[in-house]
Amino acid sequence: MRIREIRIYGKPLPVKGGVYRMASASVAKLDSTIIEVVSDIGLSGWGETCPIGPIYQPHHTLGARSAMQELAPALIGSEFVSVRDIYRKMDGALAGHGYAKAAIDIAIHDLLGKKLGVPVSVLLGGALTGKVASYYSTIVGEPDETARIALEKAREGYPRLQIKVGGRPVEQDIETIQKVWEAVGFSARIVVDGNRGLTVANAVTVDRLCASIPFVFEQPCNTMDEIACLKGRITHPVYLDENTEDLNAVLRAISLGIADGFGFKVTRLGGLSRMTTARDMCAIRSLPHSCDDAWGGDIIAAACVHLASTVEPRRFEGAWIAQEYISGNYDSQNPVLIKNGHIVVPDRPGLGVIPDDGVFGEPIAVFGG
Repeated sequence: MRIREIRIYGKPLPVKGGVYRMASASVAKLDSTIIEVVSDIGLSGWGETCPIGPIYQPHHTLGARSAMQELAPALIGSEFVSVRDIYRKMDGALAGHGYAKAAIDIAIHDLLGKKLGVPVSVLLGGALTGKVASYYSTIVGEPDETARIALEKAREGYPRLQIKVGGRPVEQDIETIQKVWEAVGFSARIVVDGNRGLTVANAVTVDRLCASIPFVFEQPCNTMDEIACLKGRITHPVYLDENTEDLNAVLRAISLGIADGFGFKVTRLGGLSRMTTARDMCAIRSLPHSCDDAWGGDIIAAACVHLASTVEPRRFEGAWIAQEYISGNYDSQNPVLIKNGHIVVPDRPGLGVIPDDGVFGEPIAVFGG
């Protein structure tokens, strides 16, 4: 099987219900980049990457599309029997830009799964469950409103709630955490996500004034060095998210012992190929982690869920997908949906997602043919 054609599409994804606010950014609309890899035997594989604005990470939409247009000519005509071989060719054509390579990596997994007649989860080691837990992420909002939403989502069946803090007076963050705990209690696990928005001093303050509340602190500070400063000074477990920009960063955090777990993003780590390596490194040290992405529709959601199904359940922290914040689906017949806080793992070949005809409009660019 060879790659005959590569098509790149754009898909606007307005935020449903208003602005999505984090400590470092606020967004009202995102622009997802979709890639279709067409083989010479008539099968197509689909991939997706959707950076959440240009300052959340060193990733942005135009960068993804430019990188894909750099990579595509090097892949046209390639014969492949493994995803690793395609990744080797991508690395030989362009340094870095893992978030763009990730979309191609996902598309190749989809294509190979369809050719072999198996779900992508089989290619990643095999599903351990047919349904994975999701989690709900609030925005940075008023304490009472955040507590109301948290209780509502706990009652809907979400086993884990991620409460956004940072970018405002620390007293508001503390009040929010306390009110969420009063509302939810042990009915759901609580994660306090700083999105790099707290100073070391503020992180210590939050930890001490909320000492009796069980929660995980996710990426409270900006850098890994700042996170290292928290070791021995706070009592809550600390997970890394934005600092895990590649596998070397994951390995460093594990080696230094500064992460009690991780919030992993598939495209940030370079795709499903790289993510499975991170999954296996965490398994060696019994470190929990999530299987998420920054944003996007059914394609990236399916990729996250397939990978999530292969993680040992006791170490699995949930799969976040953007379904609650976007309208509609790419695949109206087999959408990837959260029901009662959980997501069924697609069981059709490949990702299990076949976008509706015309859902992405005309391609931005086409290579090969």
